[in-house]
Amino acid sequence: MAGLELLSDQGYRVDGRRAGELRKIQARMGVFAQADGSAYIEQGNTKALAVIRGSRARALPDRALVNCQYSSATFSTGERKRRPHGDRKSFEMGLQLRQTFEAAILTQLHPRSQIDIYVQVLQADGGTYAACVNAAMLAVLDAGIPMQDFVCACSAGFVDGTALADLSHVEEAAGGPQLALALLPASGQIALLEMDARLHEDHLEQVLEAAARAARDVHTLLDRVVRQH
Repeated sequence: MAGLELLSDQGYRVDGRRAGELRKIQARMGVFAQADGSAYIEQGNTKALAVIRGSRARALPDRALVNCQYSSATFSTGERKRRPHGDRKSFEMGLQLRQTFEAAILTQLHPRSQIDIYVQVLQADGGTYAACVNAAMLAVLDAGIPMQDFVCACSAGFVDGTALADLSHVEEAAGGPQLALALLPASGQIALLEMDARLHEDHLEQVLEAAARAARDVHTLLDRVVRQH
């Protein structure tokens, strides 16, 4: 993350946050009455919508099949895009989301059924994967699907010897090491961990801890949303 001062001498980031501080999070559950479950989330200026539908299609005899589809609205970024879904990035994001929720959903309680998770990003400003996970988690809970734990996600990066949590688009675009983490906070189990650039192993623990701490902060906020709902 070079070329732009992402961290001031006083320890403040471009948007005024401290290193471990989350962007503002707002969320709602049950936004679509006709869906089995739904949720909407804003993490900073990143906005995502998730919808859950259950079916008996492509059933497995011993557990539920989790299917995840990701798309981004054509107006979600400043770039002009011809194919908002069906591209490689969307396919990879769908696989990441499926891996994440297969680790959290108690699929053995629903044999011969399929859980479809549809996530759309309405506005992208950094931390897209994390926003999708957090929106989908709320939608899964709204649908009443049993999970072994919440699954909460956050990103982290590394700048000037300091780990930064919940990266914005400006911080991601600077091109330094970035980590995405989906965590089951009660057990500490990692559902998904991905690095987007090389990072010296001496710094990995610091960045991973920043992401885990931020994911637990996300859990605290979203737990409040669930209880109010």
